Amino acid sequence: MGKRVGMEVAIAASEAVALCNIDVAAVYPITPQSHMAEHLADIIHDGRIDAEFITVESEHSSISACAGASATGARVYTATSSQGLMYMHEILPIVSAMRLPVVMGNANRAVSGPLNIWNDHTDIMPQRDSGWICMFAENGQEVVDMTIQSFKIAEHPDVMLPIVLNIDGFQLTHMIEPLEFPTQKEVNKFLPPRKPFASLHPDNPISMGCFNTPDIYAETMKAKDTALHNSKKTIVKIWKEWGKQFGRTYKPVETYRAKGADTLILTMGSMGETASIAVDELRKKGAAVGLVRLRLWRPFPLDELRAAIKGCKTLIVMDRAISFGGAGGPVGTEIKSLLYHDKGRPRIVDFIMGLGGRDVTVNDFIAMVERAKKKKDETYEYYGVRE
Repeated sequence: MGKRVGMEVAIAASEAVALCNIDVAAVYPITPQSHMAEHLADIIHDGRIDAEFITVESEHSSISACAGASATGARVYTATSSQGLMYMHEILPIVSAMRLPVVMGNANRAVSGPLNIWNDHTDIMPQRDSGWICMFAENGQEVVDMTIQSFKIAEHPDVMLPIVLNIDGFQLTHMIEPLEFPTQKEVNKFLPPRKPFASLHPDNPISMGCFNTPDIYAETMKAKDTALHNSKKTIVKIWKEWGKQFGRTYKPVETYRAKGADTLILTMGSMGETASIAVDELRKKGAAVGLVRLRLWRPFPLDELRAAIKGCKTLIVMDRAISFGGAGGPVGTEIKSLLYHDKGRPRIVDFIMGLGGRDVTVNDFIAMVERAKKKKDETYEYYGVRE
């Protein structure tokens, strides 16, 4: 491994992209993602990698440019946040339907209105059905590692799907952390050159994304759904390869002090580290509490989740988004649905918390565990909201 350096995580994400020897980047800056766009543009301008940085007028244009570049066989990267991701929404299902392995870094941020530039997960949740593989990083080292992993996963011939890596805005993007970077030689060994199945070229005209009539549209959607589900095998395989080469292992669902716990907290993203400290404090007091980290959001790792929560009595889901007019947060609602028919499933308590960048401290996690014990039903609750 290369030496450990202190670096802002957003900058580190761009450095990781550069190690992947991309061909094209099309990124429109938006807070808190802008440092990723700016630094990647500097890397390309300085000639550190042989790539094109396409200056676009909007996020809609950036994802469109990425689709076109990927269709020619290029290795492509983009990044965005919040309203920018919402602006991309029209094109996201097209990229996945055309099986274009674009990699995106999303600096998670609250969605307007009202205007808010701080972190929660309300930008990514409306995109969960767009057909993209969706992952969450917890710290800066994971951002570096998972960015490199994403290119190998997306471009694998058994996958050929786009990936969005979620990086909590400010709470992660703007943190300076000690990071270990692999060397260029190590990345080259791990990540082979892209070999597209088919590519656009004027010398060999082909069609992509053609008109689809009602008699075949349903089959096309089923094929995309099947491809996304099947990608999990390759994701797990490549994460194991990374662990063997670099010593850091990744799993779709990861646990902390979960053995023998009757209560488990479930998090996604950077709050997992704060929650783990709360678990330590509760364990000191004799409480049988553990942590479940949901790293892979799409495809959903149901079997791994079942194994992780087996034997627990209460599962506390920490949602950083709300499904308006529904039955709680998107993560909590989905887990309740998936486990509905499971015999002996735990009681599921869903807290909506940390919206718009509101701090959630160690004491807050402890308080939510205490509140969950007193609940008699599975209704969701906004934590810490003033009445």
